[in-house]
Amino acid sequence: MAALYLIPVTLGATAIDKVIPAYNIAVIHQCRHFIVEEIRTARRFLKAVDRDIDIDALTFYEMGKHADSARFSQYLEPLRRGENVGVISEAGCPAVADPGADVVAIAQREGLEVVPLVGPSSILLSVMASGFNGQSFAFHGYLPIDAAQRSKRLKMLEARSVSEKQTQLFIETPYRNAKLFADICHACSPRTRLCVAAGITTDEEWIKTRTIKEWKQTGLPDLGKIPAIFLIMG
Repeated sequence: MAALYLIPVTLGATAIDKVIPAYNIAVIHQCRHFIVEEIRTARRFLKAVDRDIDIDALTFYEMGKHADSARFSQYLEPLRRGENVGVISEAGCPAVADPGADVVAIAQREGLEVVPLVGPSSILLSVMASGFNGQSFAFHGYLPIDAAQRSKRLKMLEARSVSEKQTQLFIETPYRNAKLFADICHACSPRTRLCVAAGITTDEEWIKTRTIKEWKQTGLPDLGKIPAIFLIMG
């Protein structure tokens, strides 16, 4: 039966065979239609999977932030005809903090087959490595940019982590990592634990958990443009 395959991609410059199962590669070769967050990076990923793949024989449908979501249903026409369709996001698992969720929702409403494939997820990997509660955690995406609103949100998330014993996760644009780190150290209690997980699965991987008090003493290394995910546990 034809299916909508949710195909994870690497989280950075990581060897394909390190994080992408062979089964996924076999599935990719069975797809001629791909719904992607960004066509250029999707093509690059597919070429990394198999440099001999005929990219020009494939059809791509874009679902990024500038795409018209009203057209998402049309992207599933090949699936309705009995052809496999792959979904690829910019990094990690599609449909998690990703517009792919809207495409999956349409497929589910219509009773179409949806198959999630195994692959790297920065959210799960960071929870695994943090030492925080893996039974209950929440991912909040980007926090407010306004300083006052961000501080208020951080205090709220810290309080929730204490009252619900729930790990709180959030991210920031890489070049703002240092600013977010400083804001966390300013807003949160010295006893609150903070995990910074950067460059997960890449050669630049750096994951550390310390209390806010300890972080203030050591500081954060220059992560440059390395994507990072931040976790707090009060």
